[in-house]
Amino acid sequence: MELRHLRYFIAVAEELNLTRAAQRLFIAQPPLTRQIKQLEEELEVQLFIRKARGLELTQGGLYFLQQARTIMERLDASIEGTRQIAQLRKTVFAIGFVPSVFFGQLPFMVRRLRRNKNLEIVLHELKTQEQVEALKSGKIDIGFGRVHIEDPDVEQEVLFNEPLIAALPASHPLTCQSPTMAELAEVPMVAFPAGSGPNFADIAQGLFHRRGLKVQVIQQVNDLQTALSLVASDMGFALVPEQVHKLKREGVEFVPVGDEKLTIPVIASRRRGENPNAAMRLVNTILAELVENRLTGRYP
Repeated sequence: MELRHLRYFIAVAEELNLTRAAQRLFIAQPPLTRQIKQLEEELEVQLFIRKARGLELTQGGLYFLQQARTIMERLDASIEGTRQIAQLRKTVFAIGFVPSVFFGQLPFMVRRLRRNKNLEIVLHELKTQEQVEALKSGKIDIGFGRVHIEDPDVEQEVLFNEPLIAALPASHPLTCQSPTMAELAEVPMVAFPAGSGPNFADIAQGLFHRRGLKVQVIQQVNDLQTALSLVASDMGFALVPEQVHKLKREGVEFVPVGDEKLTIPVIASRRRGENPNAAMRLVNTILAELVENRLTGRYP
């Protein structure tokens, strides 16, 4: 099996049409069909079901697609890292993050790292599950998210728990008090991010469900800024991490939840069992300082 087999397979799996895949790869269709057949013969697995209107992945094909993408992502990351190191003579250190964690102290960590002339810092906005896959493929070196993910190749560390607050339309009567969970449950909810879990939206809605409260999700959006825009448009409320109040968004009031203290973790994800290099040791040192600042109420 050669790398071109993986590239051909991924193209066909994404297009589910041999003609379109061949055009995308700039090759003729008959050679592509032969390459896919050879791959199936080598694997001794049927990857596609041939249908009149195109192709459909088998269960084996779906699994192989995930593995092939991981291999190609790791290869691309290795190539890019090699080029950057050769060109810049720097160590490339890649960080994955969910946007909500960058309203706290993590930008300070990035600034500290960028002062090191031997480091090239690369940032990738990724959901926590995507961070786990990116760690395994070598695309990133550390990730910062909100959700616990069970994976034997990745270890997660809870840095601290951040309070959750309610973002409400500025004209809403609940801004005059600290609303209870039951009161918030009567207001339509803007959830983020959209898409399959586990994610922040699942955690936020789960806080209500575990208390026997039902919430009406009026809209799911992909990012925090859009969620706040909808709140400002009087569509509903959103639960957000405490540090988000620094945005001071026009038309939005941030208020604490009155009846109990709600928190959400900030989680660092790393490859399990990997000996930290100099860059990672520096990151760990800075993180320890930032966590201490957070826990003791001191901020840089």
